[in-house]
Amino acid sequence: MMEIKELSSGEESLWDEYVMSHPDASPYHLSAWGKSVKQAYGHDTKYLVAREKGSENGSGKIVGVMPTIKMNIPFKGASLCSLPFCDIGMGLGDSDATETELVRHLQSEFATNGVKGIEVRYSTKNSLSPEGSSGEEEGVEKGQDAGKVSMVLDLPETPEELWKGFKSKLRSQIRKAEKNGLTHEIGNNSRLVEEFYQVFTRNMRDLGSPVHGKAWFEALSRNYGDNMVISIVRKDEIPVGGGIVLYCGTKAAIPWASTVAEYNRLAPNMMLYWSLLEETCRRGCTVFDFGRSTYGEGTYKFKSQWGARPFALEWRQYDRNGIKPEVEQSNQGASKIRPVIEAFWRKLPLSLSVMLGPRLRRYISL
Repeated sequence: MMEIKELSSGEESLWDEYVMSHPDASPYHLSAWGKSVKQAYGHDTKYLVAREKGSENGSGKIVGVMPTIKMNIPFKGASLCSLPFCDIGMGLGDSDATETELVRHLQSEFATNGVKGIEVRYSTKNSLSPEGSSGEEEGVEKGQDAGKVSMVLDLPETPEELWKGFKSKLRSQIRKAEKNGLTHEIGNNSRLVEEFYQVFTRNMRDLGSPVHGKAWFEALSRNYGDNMVISIVRKDEIPVGGGIVLYCGTKAAIPWASTVAEYNRLAPNMMLYWSLLEETCRRGCTVFDFGRSTYGEGTYKFKSQWGARPFALEWRQYDRNGIKPEVEQSNQGASKIRPVIEAFWRKLPLSLSVMLGPRLRRYISL
């Protein structure tokens, strides 16, 4: 017996306490993510809490949570996403039945609030590669139908153990960055946010993708506090690489990492990832999520060399009657026009891409 209600103001600490204790939780499940979305982009949060029934004051034990953002997209209407701007955000519960009931509760929004669709982002619990294998040597063919995967690395107790476990080629690439005169700094403050954004905006423009607003990263920095670090790699005091890691107990995830293309010959990406992995080990974390990749492609292979293993991502689309078909015609059309849009965006002056990007990005849930 349980009841499901929206999270009340002032209950964020109870929410985070439950998230921290759940084995399937991620840093994105913390209340800081929803706060940041609302503060930076104005989207409404709909954070559901399942509690045991029977307590007189209505504050029974929490048995499940589901973080959800309501996005009102021009010309498309309202949709619910759990969660936007990251890889996973599904409900967490003491049982599968609780998680199912949380989704059903969301589906009631179709009738009452004019919601057009619901997306819930899951990650499978079983790796596509055997224990102790990164999956790189498995070849693309075995997992070519896996699509998008999350690359996850199990961490040892110390950075020294992690270093010893790397192949000699990887260690030499990290040393190459040091020999090339690169340095790094780790922390969480407004100066590092500014330097990260300098690198990030250039990289996203060159990739042909609208960039998040700086207000988004400022909100994350403020709301995550000690549960977020930024690493900045520099060459002669010039920021040439930047990455962000978010923490939730013993779990860590890196949602964004970028380098300046003209400095890539100096291997800033190797120093960037090593600095963040080293810091994460020092914090006593046991899991490092490298984030989303397409199975077998470039970023997948880069993350595999660190020892990360692939876990399939399953983003489920719900309508009022159940789960929608996996691929819709509208999505197929969007994929055909995407290369054209990316080519146009790459040609924009950086200042214009920074001005326009956040206005579009707030409506792109990826």
